[in-house]
Amino acid sequence: MKKRISCMLLSILLLCLCACGEKSVWRAAYERTGQALQSEVNELRVGSVGGEWCIIGLSRSGRLTSDAAHAYLEQADAYIRAIGTPRLHQAKSTENSRLILGITAAGGDVTNIGGVNLLAGLTDMKYLSAQGLNGAIWALIALDCGGYEIPAAQPGETQTTREGLVYLLLSSRNADGGWSLFGESSDPDMTAMALQALAPYRQREDVARAAESAVDYLSVIQLPSGGFSSWGTANCESCAQVIVALTALGLDPQKEQRLIKNDQSVVDALCTFAVNDGFYHSADLAEVNGMATEQAYYALTAYARFLDGQTRLYDMTDCIT
Repeated sequence: MKKRISCMLLSILLLCLCACGEKSVWRAAYERTGQALQSEVNELRVGSVGGEWCIIGLSRSGRLTSDAAHAYLEQADAYIRAIGTPRLHQAKSTENSRLILGITAAGGDVTNIGGVNLLAGLTDMKYLSAQGLNGAIWALIALDCGGYEIPAAQPGETQTTREGLVYLLLSSRNADGGWSLFGESSDPDMTAMALQALAPYRQREDVARAAESAVDYLSVIQLPSGGFSSWGTANCESCAQVIVALTALGLDPQKEQRLIKNDQSVVDALCTFAVNDGFYHSADLAEVNGMATEQAYYALTAYARFLDGQTRLYDMTDCIT
């Protein structure tokens, strides 16, 4: 009898050891992709792919070396200096916002790079609004990533304020509880990004109510696979944005019951797009895609940081010296 019990205990112990030694699917994909992106760090440049989003993922996961950060900051300095004005694009304020995020993640000074203060490019609400909700969302995320003070607007401009940006987002919600780039039918990507921007203000009652309603909306539109579809296509990037949003709100995407379908979470769904050393966009484009890979990686970085009790992905105050 004692021998039988001993054998049972040994079997249980071995099973536990195997379970502990076996990496979860998401963490294996996370580490594999991080290694791949880190190996290409010398190819990073200013840009929406192969640039700031990769810098953010590598920095927030602890994989960005000081040499790589320095090289990127030199490129950013030259890029901004060549433009010569605080506004990097005549109509797209998201250019400023993206570089503010990337430069902050790399440990740079956004108030003095390339001879300009990039924050000065975000002082006019009218300019931000020219790009629709995207402009307001990413301006708020960029301003809050380092707790930056908003410079005074120039004569003839409408002063940008955090209160004004939050109000704009809250007042732009659709009846279904989500957000859209245009129209009254919400989109998971825009909803998730709006939640990312509003996350630092979730202690406010109006923001908390909006966030709850938006998570309910995401629950309603979630696919049986645990994933999300945008413009009729189930894709990697939509999953990534939802993961970043949930972790920013303090919700575990693998445990939030509203967002578990058929025992599958959005993290599980994201990992179905993993291939080799990256991620692909959708089932009909099953090859490594740069944008999908970068978004998936920083989403898994956001989740890893959440589990480790670290600041949310876009709270980069720990990067500022």
